Amino acid sequence: MSADLDPSRSEPSQLDRAQLVADYERALRHDNALTDRISTDDFSAVYDDPPAWMIGPFRRDPSLTFTQPRAWADPTGIGWTAESVFNPTLGVAPVDGRPGGPEQLHLVYRAAPRKESTSSRIGHAVLIADGWVDDGGPILWPTLRNESLGVEDPKLYRAEGRWFLFYNGIWDTTGTPERAEYPSADHLDGEVGCDINLAVSDDLVHWEKLGQVVPYAVSQLWAKGAVIPRNDRGEAVRIGGEYLMYLSEGCGGRLTVGHSDDMVHWTFAPEDYLDMSSLGPQLYEVACAVVDGDRLVLDFFHRDPAGHFAAAQACYDVDAPFTQRELHSGGSLAWGGLLRWDGDRVFAQGWDAPRGTREMYCYREDHHD
Repeated sequence: MSADLDPSRSEPSQLDRAQLVADYERALRHDNALTDRISTDDFSAVYDDPPAWMIGPFRRDPSLTFTQPRAWADPTGIGWTAESVFNPTLGVAPVDGRPGGPEQLHLVYRAAPRKESTSSRIGHAVLIADGWVDDGGPILWPTLRNESLGVEDPKLYRAEGRWFLFYNGIWDTTGTPERAEYPSADHLDGEVGCDINLAVSDDLVHWEKLGQVVPYAVSQLWAKGAVIPRNDRGEAVRIGGEYLMYLSEGCGGRLTVGHSDDMVHWTFAPEDYLDMSSLGPQLYEVACAVVDGDRLVLDFFHRDPAGHFAAAQACYDVDAPFTQRELHSGGSLAWGGLLRWDGDRVFAQGWDAPRGTREMYCYREDHHD
C-alpha cells in the first residue's frame, strides 16, 4: 500500500483558533503519575551481562545539557507555553553548511504544556562553543487537519542531500469520515488518531510540510514512530538498495515495514521482523534502528513479565534485516536515534528534568560499565 503525499496540505492552517485553544486547555490539565516518574536511567544506565553487539549502557553528560528559553514565540497566537521538553532527535551538520569544515550538533525536540500531554510543538537548537542556542520559536506547529491535537516526537534523518523530519500528527477523529470508515481502528482513548507526517528542509530551520506518510488502509488511523535505519552520522542507510521504515505501534496491531527509494514515497507491507515474547508479554514501540558495521540493532520499548516498562535490543545482519539473530534486555530508548559525537554515541531525553525546568539531558555511551 503506497502513501500519497499532498504538498498543498502545508499551505495556510486548516485549524481554527477554537480547536487549538480547546486542546491547549485540555493539555494544561494533563496528569499521569505513571509517565511522570519515568527516568531515562531506568532503561539505559545498566545492562545485565550484555553481549558484545549491544549498544550502551549510557551515562548523563552534564556538559551537553540543554535548557529551553522561557520566552518562546507562539505562531498560533493562543498564549501557548511549554513546561516540558522531551523525546528529541539529534543531527550533525557542517557549520554554515560548508562540507568538510567544522560541524555542529543540532537538537530537534518536542515541547509540551505538560510532560506527555497533547498540544505539543517541535523546536530546534544548535550547539556552539558557548552552549546551546535555541531558535526562539517552533519550527513545526499544528497547521494541518491531522495535527489538531499537536505535533510530536520528531525523528531526523539526513538523506538525498537534505533533511527529512518524520513526526507524529495527533488529531481528534470524533465524527470524522475516517472514523466511520475504520471503526475498529487501534485508537488511544477511542477518538484520537496518530499519523506519521513528513517535513523536509535544506537548512534545519525552514521546513516544508509534505503531509501524511502512512495511508489509513495501512495505519487504521494509528501509526507511530518512523524508525529508519541510520548510521552514526544520523544518515538514513539504504539496505538492499532501498530505505526501510520499521512500524511497530498501530497498523491494526501488525508489525509493518515501509519501503522507499527517495524517503518521500513509501509502500507498506506486514512483516514479522521482531519476536520479543521471551522478554515479556507486550511490545510497545521500536525506538530506533542503528546500522553498526554489518549489524543492524533495533532498540525497543516493551512490558516485562512483571508488568513494568522495560527496554531491549535485537540484533540482525544488515543483509537480512527482518531475520532476528539475538535478543537481550537493556536499551537506550533513544526515540530520535543514536548519533556519534565527540567519539561516542549519544542521545538526548528530557524525562528526568524537574517539573517546569524545561531541561534536556544528553547521555553518552559508557565504556566502563
